[in-house]
Parts: sequence; structure tokens; C-alpha cells
Amino acid sequence: MTEPSVSENVVPQKQPTHPMDSWLRQDRLPHIWCPGCGIGIAFSATIAAIKESDFPREKISIVSGIGCSSRAAGYLNIDSFHTTHGRAIPFATGLKLANPDLKVFLFAGDGDLFSIGGNHFIHAARRNMDLTIICINNYIYGMTGGQFSPGTPMGAMSSTSPYGNQDTPFNLPHLAEAAGAAFVARWTTAHVRQLKKAISTAFQKRGFTFVEVISPCPTVYGRRNKQPFGIQMMKTLLETSQINHNARGHEWDILLDKPVVLGNFIDRERETFVERQKAFQEHMETYLSEKEIKGGTYGD
Repeated sequence: MTEPSVSENVVPQKQPTHPMDSWLRQDRLPHIWCPGCGIGIAFSATIAAIKESDFPREKISIVSGIGCSSRAAGYLNIDSFHTTHGRAIPFATGLKLANPDLKVFLFAGDGDLFSIGGNHFIHAARRNMDLTIICINNYIYGMTGGQFSPGTPMGAMSSTSPYGNQDTPFNLPHLAEAAGAAFVARWTTAHVRQLKKAISTAFQKRGFTFVEVISPCPTVYGRRNKQPFGIQMMKTLLETSQINHNARGHEWDILLDKPVVLGNFIDRERETFVERQKAFQEHMETYLSEKEIKGGTYGD
């Protein structure tokens, strides 16, 4: 009679799981994000904020457009929509209007949201559509060849501005404020705790909420601007940023030779589009009912 081998007596150990594993579509991994990219940090902060919220998973939906950041919709294990370029907000608006009980948020980049999608952004903010926008601003079109974007600082190098960008970039938080957003914040991927807290606040807030996330892109932006390593760019974000919750809109401009101002800038109450539509519908139902009782016509 032979003795059992040592390997036969070993009890298989259960593989350790990450706290966020259940929130990820494991069949879609590994992700496409480059080493040193900050999108994964922002993505993790978003998941952490969702986990701390009171929304059940079946009541949350993510919508994204096209680009490096927008791949997040394919990785998150909830109802998700990976839509066409620049059209994430119209898709999200339709989703919210069709099912007002859903918590709908967007995870997309500065190019998708503010170039081809810019018109949708300002009108959704104007209406105070009940959406949360998480915008990854890495100063560049990362996926399509490194062209300068609406968020590229003046003077920065890109594939389409080899001698320095001459276009004035959008001041994204100021634009959101001016258009009517209920909550506006800006943080970097080097300020993870503040970023998570801001996203959590945006999630809990009624109306159109906006969080800009300044994120390193060493592969496409950094190597053209003498910062080819992610850790180098993260260090720069820490050293050249300044937290000031009370700063005014014109102070939020991003300039290469000045500190980037961070903070939770705007937090105000406004009636949402869904609330106005509900009140209007109730008013019209009462109006039409009274007209029918009196025997009048709808045009009276």
C-alpha cells in the first residue's frame, strides 16, 4: 500500500478576491489603459463612491461615449451603455426620462464631452437634467493619435500642435457653472480621497452635477511635454495644484505656468428637469380635464 503524496493532502486554497471584483466584468479584463494612466484611479474612486451610496446596483446605469475614458462603461458590472462619439449625454438623458428612478452617470473624456459633445453638455446643464458627469481631462485626445483637445493648455505640445497649442482651452468647471450645473468640482488623480468624496457628493445631489478629474497621460501627452512617466506626472499634479474651494470662475483657468486650482466650487439647489416636467404634466392633466367638463376645446 502506497502512501498518498504530499500534494494529495494539500487542501486547495481559495483565491483571494479584491473588494471591487464583483463590480467588474471579469471577461473584459485586462483593460486597455496604459501604465501610468490615471483613468484607473478615477474609475476606482467612482466605484468606491457608488459602493458608499444608497443606490441599489439595479438602479444605477453608466453611459459613456468614445475614447480611453469611455471604455469604463464596458468594465463596470452594472447596466451600461457604450455609445457613439459625443452622444453620451443624449443617450443618458433619454435613459433618465424613460426611467426617472434610475441614477444615471457618465464617465467620459474632455474631447468627447466638450468637443463633439459640447452642445449636449451645455443644454443638459441648462435644463438641470438629473445626471452626474465625471469628466477625465488628460489634456489630449489619447486614443486617436494625440491631437490637442478642448482641454489642452495653451502652449502644450500635441501631434496637431507640434510648436505648441495656440487655442484657448475651455475652463470646464466655469462652463458647467455658467450653464447651470447644481454641483461643480475639480480634483486630480493624485487627490484620491477628495476625488472620491466629490464623486459621492455629486451622486447624492439632485440635478446636473459635474466633477472634472485632471489625469496624467504619460504615453501620449506626457512624452510630448517632457513628462514621459506616470509617477513624474502625478508628482507634478501634487506640486502644481492649489486647493481653494472659494476661488472664482476666472481663477479656474488651467495655464502651464500657474497652479491648477482644485476644490468643490459650486453647490446649489435648482429644480430639476424631471421635477418640472412632472409638475407640468399634472398641470396639463388638470387643465384638459376641466376643459372636457366645460365642453370647451383645447385651444380655448
